[in-house]
Amino acid sequence: MPGSIKTQGVVLRTIRYGEADRVLHLYTRDRGRVAAMAKGVRRTRTRFGGRLEPFFRLDMILYEGRSELLTVTSAETVDAHARLRTDARALDTAGRACDAVARLFETSEPHPAVYHLLCNELALLDADPAAHATRANQLAFRLKLLLAAGLAPQLGACAGCGEREHLTGFSGAAGGVVCAACEATAFPLAVEAHAFMTEALGRPLAEAPGADDRALRQVERAVGEIAEHHGHTKLRLAFPAS
Repeated sequence: MPGSIKTQGVVLRTIRYGEADRVLHLYTRDRGRVAAMAKGVRRTRTRFGGRLEPFFRLDMILYEGRSELLTVTSAETVDAHARLRTDARALDTAGRACDAVARLFETSEPHPAVYHLLCNELALLDADPAAHATRANQLAFRLKLLLAAGLAPQLGACAGCGEREHLTGFSGAAGGVVCAACEATAFPLAVEAHAFMTEALGRPLAEAPGADDRALRQVERAVGEIAEHHGHTKLRLAFPAS
């Protein structure tokens, strides 16, 4: 039934609509991913000010009518992430994080853990762009998204036969690391890349492990194959900053 929804959300992206309106793609704490119309937001004077922009975290009231498109009736800033916006790498990393959330979690089903993970990522980028606007951070974030989606790669044993030794490759189709006997559809996986994935899933996002470029390229390929084979989506490449 039509009515108002009170929630908190992060603006993933915005699209201009008509002469003065804007469609917001939001990831919300209580409703997952939703789209909402912000009427008149592009006028010089608007009650929303400049807060309906990507990466803003907002307390919102949304009106839900018969359309799938909600309407923004109230929005108050929780965190503008102002420092993030002054750093090009941090902006790029934030954009890729929001894009990954949008691609892996397309429905209005709530995933509070995903919402809090995204808020944590944006807060880290805002607090210290130089430390967190890195390829390693992005890949650790994506691994945690796969975990939240129920798509975490199998890392403790061969995804093909269960063997726990000689895990030399990674197969997106199989869903994880594979041994020498099962590596027909796999690509080689270095010990450091395997260790990065294991540690990234076990550590807080703020303590993402490091790895060399070769290992990170392998991790990115592994994450991308899992998303494509099992999440049926293609993720953008991570920002190449080391």
